[in-house]
Amino acid sequence: MKISHVEIYRFSIPTSPFVIATGTMYFAQNVLIKIYTDHNIFGVGECSAFPMIVGESQETCIVMAKEFARILIGKDPLEIPERMDDLLGYAAHNATIKSAFDMALFDIASKHAKRPLYEFLGGQKRTLETDMTIGIDSPENMATAAVGLKAKGCNIIKIKLGKGVHEDIERVKQIRSAVGDEIVLRLDANQGWDFDDALYALGALSVYNIEFCEQPMRTWYDDRLPELHANSTIKIMADESCYNHHDARKLINSASCSYLNIKFSKSGGILEAQKIHEIALQTGTKCMMGGMLESRIAITACMHFALASPNITFFDMDPPLLGHLVDPVVGGIVYNGYHIEVPDVPGIGADADPSFLENCEKWVIN
Repeated sequence: MKISHVEIYRFSIPTSPFVIATGTMYFAQNVLIKIYTDHNIFGVGECSAFPMIVGESQETCIVMAKEFARILIGKDPLEIPERMDDLLGYAAHNATIKSAFDMALFDIASKHAKRPLYEFLGGQKRTLETDMTIGIDSPENMATAAVGLKAKGCNIIKIKLGKGVHEDIERVKQIRSAVGDEIVLRLDANQGWDFDDALYALGALSVYNIEFCEQPMRTWYDDRLPELHANSTIKIMADESCYNHHDARKLINSASCSYLNIKFSKSGGILEAQKIHEIALQTGTKCMMGGMLESRIAITACMHFALASPNITFFDMDPPLLGHLVDPVVGGIVYNGYHIEVPDVPGIGADADPSFLENCEKWVIN
């Protein structure tokens, strides 16, 4: 089997503004990749650029996608490690757009095997429950949003923080008061605090029964994560500090965190995510499956991976529910409230809606 041509789409999805500590996103800066083969099988991959975190924008992803596509033409898509090594040999970083190619290759391979991706990866089908994220706003507005989520049946809420430590404490205080004690609360500071603020905030917030806090400090304070972790009664999850399996190894060996957040846009896709998961599994370090602002295409791939990864016990797969104003996907995962079910068809089981693609800028590399 050989790759015959690649289609690249500017897959922009209009969204409600989404505010985190490092910036505000006004639309999902996504790119869609379709890899075609000479065996009448094609694979679909999607990435979501979050420039204030990964350093890649939609524009850089498109530029690199054209280069990567040219490298892969005429090669065997079933040799996934070799194909991803081809991309690594051309560019050392660019994990976000690499993840779209990785995803499309796994889609092809599992379609060729006539198996759903989760089964191709060695997993078993089950229903998972996602949390729901509340972006940064006033304490009052965030508490109101939390009450609304609870009324809709949400059991797990993730609270974005990182814009003023005292305001952050008030945000959590009002949310916990509004939703009561039965709702699970998770925090995500998105690097918004320095060491002193993080130490103070985690101490003050420990009275609100917090499951964990993601990425409390900027990555340039990673050398102080072991100290923060040792002195925090709230468990710490590494997100922006963990891009690849080498990061995972260093974080675990230095006792810098209790948990790891795996995202394809950071790792470069399923292949590297498997390596992160394996290191975590060997050390008993639980993981979360997370995302950026992907559509149900990429989140369906995330679901497949989570089903095949026993050490992933936390699920943050709510991007399609976070203010996407359109759903540009056919097939894919189904949300039953906040419980997720995956399609039982070969491959990822999701594709872009042809009517949506008609209005997307497109490039063909052959």
